[in-house]
Amino acid sequence: MLYDGAIRFTRQGIEGLESKNLESAFNGFSRAQKIVLEMLNSLNYKVDPVLCRRMASLYNFIYRKLVESSVQRDPAPARDALKLLEYQRETWVMLIEKLREERTGTAAGTNEPASPSPESVEAEYGTLSVQG
Repeated sequence: MLYDGAIRFTRQGIEGLESKNLESAFNGFSRAQKIVLEMLNSLNYKVDPVLCRRMASLYNFIYRKLVESSVQRDPAPARDALKLLEYQRETWVMLIEKLREERTGTAAGTNEPASPSPESVEAEYGTLSVQG
C-alpha cells in the first residue's frame, strides 16, 4: 500500500507541475516524500543489514529525486523516482505471487501450480490498487 500511495502522489506532483498547479505539485511531492521516509524508517536492520543498506540507498535516492523535482519545478527527476517506485512495487507483487505458489504447492495430480481462489487471496493478502 505504501508503494501505491507513493506512486499515486508522485504522479499527482508531476501532473501538478505539468499543469502549472504548484499547490497540487507541492502536495503530491510532499506526501510522496513522507511515504518514502516512512519506508526508509521501517527498515529492520536486524533481519538483513546488507539488504537494508541497499534499500536505504534506494529510498534516499528516490527521496532526493522527489525533493529535486519539487524545488526545481521540473518533472524529470520525479519521473525517475516514479520508475523506481513502480519497479519496486512490481517486484513486491511478484514476490507475493511466488510465496502464494509455494504455500499452495501444486494442484492435485498435476505439475501445474494450484491457483487459489480470488476470495482466499484477498482474505490472506488484501487487495492492491494500481490506479493513480
